[in-house]
Amino acid sequence: MTDPNRPALHARSKLHAEQRPDHPAILFEGRATTYGQLHRASNRTAHALRAAGLRRGDRVAFLGRESADYYELAIACAKSETVLVPINWRLTDGEVEHILRDSGARMLFHERDFHGLVNRVRPSLTRLLGTVQMDADGDRTAGFRAWRQGQPDTDLNPTTGPDDPVLQMYTSGTTGLPKGVVLAHRTFFTYIDATRRAGVDWIDFRAEDRSLICFPGLHSAGLVWFMHVFNVGGTSIVMRMFIADEAVRLVETLGATTMWAAPAMLQMMLAEPGVTPATFRSLRKVVYGGSPISPDLMREAMAGFGCELAQMYAAAETGSVVTCLSPADHVPGNPRLGSAGRVCPGNEVKVVGADGAPLPAGEIGQVWIRTPAHFVGYWNQPAATAQMLVDGWLHMGDAGYLDDGGYLFLCDRINDTIIVAGQNVYPVEVENAIREHPAVHDVAVHGVPHPRWGEAVHACVVLRPDEQAKPRDLMRFLHGQIADFKIPTGYDFVDELPRNPTGKVLRRVLRDRYHAAAVPARPAS
Repeated sequence: MTDPNRPALHARSKLHAEQRPDHPAILFEGRATTYGQLHRASNRTAHALRAAGLRRGDRVAFLGRESADYYELAIACAKSETVLVPINWRLTDGEVEHILRDSGARMLFHERDFHGLVNRVRPSLTRLLGTVQMDADGDRTAGFRAWRQGQPDTDLNPTTGPDDPVLQMYTSGTTGLPKGVVLAHRTFFTYIDATRRAGVDWIDFRAEDRSLICFPGLHSAGLVWFMHVFNVGGTSIVMRMFIADEAVRLVETLGATTMWAAPAMLQMMLAEPGVTPATFRSLRKVVYGGSPISPDLMREAMAGFGCELAQMYAAAETGSVVTCLSPADHVPGNPRLGSAGRVCPGNEVKVVGADGAPLPAGEIGQVWIRTPAHFVGYWNQPAATAQMLVDGWLHMGDAGYLDDGGYLFLCDRINDTIIVAGQNVYPVEVENAIREHPAVHDVAVHGVPHPRWGEAVHACVVLRPDEQAKPRDLMRFLHGQIADFKIPTGYDFVDELPRNPTGKVLRRVLRDRYHAAAVPARPAS
């Protein structure tokens, strides 16, 4: 008999179906899916996966946008002992093909919009048993629901446990080809269990919550959040894709009580016409993360949402929340507002030097993390796994420091660090200083080759509407705020910055554009 308290998704699905069958699990495009309906439907899908020939550990790929059916498929993979492989629908044919080949996917579920892409890449995918189009297409394609229709809705009682894989997320590929990050069932339980035992409610999940998920479920940030809400029996408000005015409408009309979003998403929502704190009166907590937040946006969010704010630091490899800047820390003027907060219960964080020895408070080094939610490993990349996970510690790509109170301050990604004449420059520090200029709406900083200094600092700037600024204006503004060697020597004024689905700026794209244009770092004019 399945233990409902066992940290595996199929057990929790059965528990909720028995205890709260009529409670909505998902609200999507005007339709509610209850826990009873989700349990029975995911059972049918799990039976259909097995009937199609899939066995324990087989990979099941999904290419499309958000929907209730997508999350049904995710639960069904857990019940059929298969592993879900979500694919970012914004990727190119070659990138999608790489993920399908690398994962060895046996089944591919896709939306109609990507039918052409699937036909183009399928001939090279010899392990693929079949494809299923999610949405019906007239008389030509019956769609996902017809595919699993006729299967029994009885429980499957799989034998998977806490350490068995259930999800394979591919990294955003900011450098090189994406790697498959394999996550286990325990990933979705450890944070909730540890914080409850510690009596901490910095980021809490309640059965009565209605939580708007702004992050895509094709990214670990979105899917892990959904699973946390699912595990406590709460309601997830799902968007097909993030659109700021739709997010505002859903909060207001559906009475969202919590929300999980990137800083860029918060900024867009607060900028919607007619938005006031009253618009968000149903919210009790907004959790943000995924990329740095500027001091200016921090002030706007604290004033504009009118509820508790909490910041989360995590990564695909950590599986779940690592540190949190709690609501109590969100006080105007608090110098720790620029931090990622304190380590959450059950986790450990340290900052080390090049020799691996812990550094004293205030000194910048590499961030190491130990968490029970950590990933199983990189799919078929034992060397990369061994480099990332050493003696239980995740060696993160982040540079940062701990203050004397144990608050973690992230300076930047180690790979994004700019070295100017031997001096380290962390782009986020420079970006935060530039954002304080009244004409600047957004900015990203990256390094460019320099014949004398090795690298120079270059800024890509988005100006506010109807505002003007020249490079010399920004250089004068920055003088005295940050060290001279950190001040950008070159500037590009652009309409927007390239971002991944979570809102994180893709500095690699900016560097590639710069090199393609073959423009040397130039002095301000």
